[in-house]
Amino acid sequence: MNWEQLLSLKRFGDTNKRIRKEQDETRLGFEVDYDRVIFSSEFRSLQDKTQVIPLSETDFVHTRLTHSLEVSVVGRSLGRLVGKKLLEKHPHLQNVHGYQTNDFGAIVASAALAHDIGNPPFGHSGEKAIGEFFKSGAGNQYKSQLTEKEYQDLCDFEGNANGFKILTESRVGRSGGLRLSYATLGAFTKYPKESLPKKPTTHIADKKYGFFQSEKKAYEDVANELGLLKRSDKHLSYARHPLAFLVEAADDICYTIIDFEDGINLGLIQEEFALEYLSKIIRHNIKPENYYALSSREDRIGYLRALAIGSLINETVDIFMNHEEAILNGDFDCALLDKSKYDAQIKDIIKISVENIYQSTEVIDKEIAGYGVINTLLNTYTNAVNNTFEGVASNYDKLILKGLPKTIKANDTSLYNRLSSVCYHISLLSDSKAILEYKKIKGISF
Repeated sequence: MNWEQLLSLKRFGDTNKRIRKEQDETRLGFEVDYDRVIFSSEFRSLQDKTQVIPLSETDFVHTRLTHSLEVSVVGRSLGRLVGKKLLEKHPHLQNVHGYQTNDFGAIVASAALAHDIGNPPFGHSGEKAIGEFFKSGAGNQYKSQLTEKEYQDLCDFEGNANGFKILTESRVGRSGGLRLSYATLGAFTKYPKESLPKKPTTHIADKKYGFFQSEKKAYEDVANELGLLKRSDKHLSYARHPLAFLVEAADDICYTIIDFEDGINLGLIQEEFALEYLSKIIRHNIKPENYYALSSREDRIGYLRALAIGSLINETVDIFMNHEEAILNGDFDCALLDKSKYDAQIKDIIKISVENIYQSTEVIDKEIAGYGVINTLLNTYTNAVNNTFEGVASNYDKLILKGLPKTIKANDTSLYNRLSSVCYHISLLSDSKAILEYKKIKGISF
């Protein structure tokens, strides 16, 4: 793969390739992508979607929105630092093509900002709840009427693939979705493959999947424009866009360090663990007198967190540049942080977070409730949509359908499209909105 093609400014949904002089002079190039993501209604809904602690009433625990903003900040730093080194290594990118350090930062920041935009309510348990409805719940009845890959899309409902759908799907008044640059869409897609086969290799790009069957052609268009290497002749699978490794690293850095910080601030993890594990990452930068001069726990942990993130950013840049050739050839097969000299410390921090935060009673109790909410919504809405299509809708089905948005494809001849439209609607709901719809269906409140 080559950087000239990978940095395509063409926008998804445009018929002609745009060049720099055609861009709005006040928001040049890739920076427009960031603006379009942050002003989208789908991004705004992340303010009420679970990051770690569902429906937390404390003001310092992260939601999906604050997490996404922080990942974008780390991503911008990673992009700019890598961009600076790439322009030094490949001066023609700047001298001939006019690319700047900020271009790399803007691409990674935009993709990082959108990285969780497709996540349904209740975090990853929401993804699992949708999948299990079709795999072992009432939705299993549709298996024989779908292709193998269509059914797999539903059984392994994937927030990353749903995010690509949000960013690219045309709708009334919005051709080409958010009309982001192909470079940003490429950097956004961490798993550039379809849902089957599952994990055909141990390559990081095969860990999950990045687009539904409904967006298969759209992703092929993105891959062809960017010149991504095709990795299989048997199924649709490509090498990652190199900057997707930086988006992934920004997310990994933030959820490792900041979820750990949330756990300490909530009292789920002892403060001493922060000093023990984070100090190993920042031992060359920490000033003990500064740490002990801070009077509050939040300030002390914030100090350690800032130094740890800075240390991991600098190391990630070095790892990327050391492996740039392998990344461009599609041969780099793991996450950047897997090569970190702090890998043991990172694994220890994640282990503590899993035991004390992700498996805490508060999280598990609300995940259980989330399963019930999503299962009820799916059962009610899929019945209403399919009964309407088959001409056997009850009065209740008709009432339910009147309360659903026009994006629900009740008259589509494709069962896959009908079911996908229901999943899509539910995925866009915030945690609170999903609970409100559940209560309405159950007759608990008006």
